[in-house]
Amino acid sequence: MDHAVQLPTAMSPQADTQRSNQEEQARKEAESRENAINSMLSQVLDQQALVRLSNLSAVKPDKAKMVESAVINMARRGQLVGKLSDEGLKQLMERVSQQTTRTTTVKFHWIQYEECK
Repeated sequence: MDHAVQLPTAMSPQADTQRSNQEEQARKEAESRENAINSMLSQVLDQQALVRLSNLSAVKPDKAKMVESAVINMARRGQLVGKLSDEGLKQLMERVSQQTTRTTTVKFHWIQYEECK
């Protein structure tokens, strides 16, 4: 009996095109969401607060995303009257930091070895 091993064939041009179209669509959707977030932030934050949030994004992107989400949620719930100032953003950043602060503990387990004679 002859057992031939079939190697996978290269993707068809249609499948490759479909995959690249899906990737392009996903990229466009992500870009659109990012533009919507930036637009909303520019409407609810004053200039200094936007600069501070931008600086935070450069240093701590995860924390910046949490602060952005908090600002957007506050705006959607009507909790912001006018634009949020730099001082207000600092206070919000402090609250987010307090909520997300993790404590790390290090425990040492000392093992005593008897000297070999």
